[in-house]
Amino acid sequence: MYIERLVMAALLLLLLALAPAKAQTVVFKGQIAPLEVEQKGYDTYTWELYKDSTVNFAIVDGDPMPSSYAEFVGDNAGPLVNVKWLEPGTFFFKVRAVNVAGCTMNLKIGIIKVIEAKPTAVIVSPDLMMTCIDEPTTLEVVLTGSGPWEFSYTDGTTIETVKGITDPNYQLKVNPKSTTVYWITEVKDMFESNSDDSNSVMVVVNPKPVIGKIYQWEP
Repeated sequence: MYIERLVMAALLLLLLALAPAKAQTVVFKGQIAPLEVEQKGYDTYTWELYKDSTVNFAIVDGDPMPSSYAEFVGDNAGPLVNVKWLEPGTFFFKVRAVNVAGCTMNLKIGIIKVIEAKPTAVIVSPDLMMTCIDEPTTLEVVLTGSGPWEFSYTDGTTIETVKGITDPNYQLKVNPKSTTVYWITEVKDMFESNSDDSNSVMVVVNPKPVIGKIYQWEP
């Protein structure tokens, strides 16, 4: 048994040392991601999370990762568990299998790389705005992520890009010639990009009144 444990320990440490970057599971900060193994017979499974890569996962339990970095959503037992990753960094998981005879072995280890969440851009101006022709109006755009930012917006015909934004509350000036709908097509921060369309805002352009003669009123 002692020799088997040493062999298992050496194998697991070797796997950690040789794991290429592409073998890592990459998730975003704040994302809930599953960890899963194939169910074997009546085995039961328990999952543990680690921040320290120097732990001998095969023979030492080590110190569980603080909940400020990640937390299980629900139970940490079973062939499938969900974890919410709260901070960027490189972390490790171990799943332990116990068979019906009560025998235990470390079945699987893995590496999780957590990166900053995708940035977002939301137009918080009213869904319907009004202006007069040849008079610009302002759309308020709220950005999340880590600046500086840039984003691209469209009126359905052309796409414009604004770069070098340092304030997450950005005032976007537009000057439509007719009633126009605007939305953001992509936003980038210093880490990631997000090409999901934002909400849309309609700007209604009203004509200016026609100048006519002024007549004196007579009773």
